Amino acid sequence: MIYYHLALFVPQAREVRAEQGFGNGYSFGADFYPIWLTSRASLLTHRDPYSPEMTRQIQIGLFGRSLDTSNPAAPPDYRAFAYPAFVDVLFWPAALLPFSVARVGLAVILVAVTALSIFLWLRALCLSLSVSPVTIPALVLLTLSSYAVLEGLFAEQLGLLVGFLLAASLAALVDGRLSLSGSLLALTLIKPQMTALVVAYLLLWSFGQWRARWRFVGSFLLTSALLVASSLLVWPGWIPQWLQVVFGYRQYSTPPLVGYLLGTAVGSRLTPFLVAIFLVSALALAARMRHASPTSTEFALTVSLLLAITAITLLPGHAVYDHVILLPGVILIALSWRVFARSIPLFRVVLGAGALALFWQWILAPAVIAMRPILSPQLFASAVLTLPIRTAASIPFGVLALLGLMMRQGTRKKLPVEMFDCRKPGTD
Repeated sequence: MIYYHLALFVPQAREVRAEQGFGNGYSFGADFYPIWLTSRASLLTHRDPYSPEMTRQIQIGLFGRSLDTSNPAAPPDYRAFAYPAFVDVLFWPAALLPFSVARVGLAVILVAVTALSIFLWLRALCLSLSVSPVTIPALVLLTLSSYAVLEGLFAEQLGLLVGFLLAASLAALVDGRLSLSGSLLALTLIKPQMTALVVAYLLLWSFGQWRARWRFVGSFLLTSALLVASSLLVWPGWIPQWLQVVFGYRQYSTPPLVGYLLGTAVGSRLTPFLVAIFLVSALALAARMRHASPTSTEFALTVSLLLAITAITLLPGHAVYDHVILLPGVILIALSWRVFARSIPLFRVVLGAGALALFWQWILAPAVIAMRPILSPQLFASAVLTLPIRTAASIPFGVLALLGLMMRQGTRKKLPVEMFDCRKPGTD
């Protein structure tokens, strides 16, 4: 899968971009480049990261020239700086390095934190004591070689860092370190759309037992305030500028997955209603589970479900690299499916379909590699190349369906306690 992505898929994508006249810019690290450029410009010359001039320079660096949105061949986004301004403040140290050096360093860091997030999620889901020594390396290898993570690593998407920070926050929460957990959760706001539902749930959960959990809310609000205040000192008017970019970006990005798969004609009409239904359901779930213990099955399922709902409602349909937030749900399903498959017939059917969608990438990649020398370049590029990634958009729906069935069963009948054991190693 790694060879398929780096040696076949990425070169073909770059070739297509070059044929359209947009291939003279950065490809590796393309999503990190706007952050590096605006951080460097603000640090050295105090320039506004949201200004039209900075947007033009970002586009020149990525595509070799600025974009004309009236050109139908232009890339489907205008690549402005779309992050909260405090992201630039956090990355000022990286801005002191040349981009060629900074992107290599960040790639190494993203690989490391993505692998480490497996261990953190196992701890956060109270599954760290129920896995075999072989399971963890397998999870790490499959995660790092998945299409979603490979896309994120090549583009150097901060979503991978957000996934790590969220896992670290919840692992700290399970260990009772509420202040650390709240501070780490605040750092996930570098991409707020990825964690908005979980943040809302955890704040609601905190208010459920305020006297015992106020430190979580306090550290979250304090860290968030420090991030916003530090950026306001540099750019006093950045918040309305950022909101303008965010709302403008919706005109260029693809709709959420829940509407994206329905097509333009149907999806444009139904997407707002479907998104509203899922978000209301998410809020109802959060309210119902606000008293759940962080070491309980219900808490683990709630967080995983909210992240799956996020993937299909709040993230753009093309943002497969942000599907790293599905990782806790996938781990939860992979390590506990036998318990549910015995008692829920429908679960077995959905599990089979979901497993096929997930493992399709690793099944088809060797076949595509083998067909490359046999087929003509035109036939290979048009009909074969994208076969391993055809099921990528359906994976979040499979995860959501399975987690929903698990939640329904889990609230009726408790799972064996040994499966969800959050004791620290060496304790009784």
